[in-house]
Amino acid sequence: MSKLPYVKTFRDLVVYQQARQLAQDVFALTKQFPKEENFALTDQIRRSSRSIGAQIAEAWAKRRYEKHFLSKLTDADGEQQETQHWLETALDCTYITREISDKLLADCQSIGRLLGSMMAKSAMFCNTPPNQLREHQPTYFIEPTDH
Repeated sequence: MSKLPYVKTFRDLVVYQQARQLAQDVFALTKQFPKEENFALTDQIRRSSRSIGAQIAEAWAKRRYEKHFLSKLTDADGEQQETQHWLETALDCTYITREISDKLLADCQSIGRLLGSMMAKSAMFCNTPPNQLREHQPTYFIEPTDH
């Protein structure tokens, strides 16, 4: 996209990179949760933290339509807020320390701020002319060679 020449795919977005790191941190942390939480808290916090990046990727795919783009970013923000809730629940259950909770909550809030900025500036990400390719054009035909 000409307006964002440094962003080629959703993987280049800082917010996506932070969301992936958060999901990895949550996964590692929840390995220590009690077994009886496997189908409750552990499952919920892993799902919500993983969904943030997935929603950002979907938003990127739908940026041709600004309202769809905004909708998916809103979903991503909802997932990061749900992750905050589950982190606070883990703290309340004494599965994590205040220090770990504060760090991961700050990571969520950083992601939230970045998503908010993207939503406020959605036009910068959207409205690619319909005839502009987003990928390299594949080679379907091979040039004839002289024999």
